[in-house]
Amino acid sequence: MSSQQTEVADRVVMRDIRKRYGMVDALRGATLRVGVGEVVGLVGDNAAGKSTMMKVLAGAVVPDSGEIVIDGRPVSFTNPRDARELGIEMVYQDLALCDDIDVAGNLFLGREPRRSGGLLLDTRKMHEEARLHLDALNIRIPLTDIPVGGLSGGQRQAVAIARAVTFAPKLLILDEPTAALAVTEVETVLELIKTISAQGVAVILITHRLQDLFRVCDRLCVMYEGTLRADLDARETSLEQLVSEIVAHELPEGAR
Repeated sequence: MSSQQTEVADRVVMRDIRKRYGMVDALRGATLRVGVGEVVGLVGDNAAGKSTMMKVLAGAVVPDSGEIVIDGRPVSFTNPRDARELGIEMVYQDLALCDDIDVAGNLFLGREPRRSGGLLLDTRKMHEEARLHLDALNIRIPLTDIPVGGLSGGQRQAVAIARAVTFAPKLLILDEPTAALAVTEVETVLELIKTISAQGVAVILITHRLQDLFRVCDRLCVMYEGTLRADLDARETSLEQLVSEIVAHELPEGAR
């Protein structure tokens, strides 16, 4: 969990975000805020609106209405490139890695350093920078010249997150980063989230592994039917309370 226990400055605020697909209201005036260096868990049942909300923030979906504010300044974007230029990165569940390309190549895919003249890749510099980048995030992958397809699930997830961090984001969205990972690999990813947030990067974590949220999150935001149902302090919330909010049930008297 991030070391910031008092109120922090807002890095991103989404206000009254609405999105309709035909007759379906995917988002019905949803609001969300994330502070500098804060880790926020975004949860909800299927079709609660969390994925649509994050795709709006990542520039993959254009909302029908609403406002997005980054560092106190209203912004707008219509595609992921615009969002990236404003400091928003999202790592999707499919990771979008190239299995036949090595670790360094995946980290800098499309942005490879080149030698003087710009025609040839500077592979030595690329691997040196990849090593420095992995070490700065405490990612324990011994070699940067091995194909990503030969890595474990946790290592692949770490590479995908590290690639996003190379863009120096202000906010990083992680979609189910611990899904289908072994226990030790889950620990690796959770430690990576802590490292990133400690560097001042805000993180939004989407996961169905609710127990992981209490390991790294400062706040827990619950979406229900396209709106923000609850904004909870992770330190003061039990797993039972969180589940109750997700399924929109009231806790029995005396269990609050």
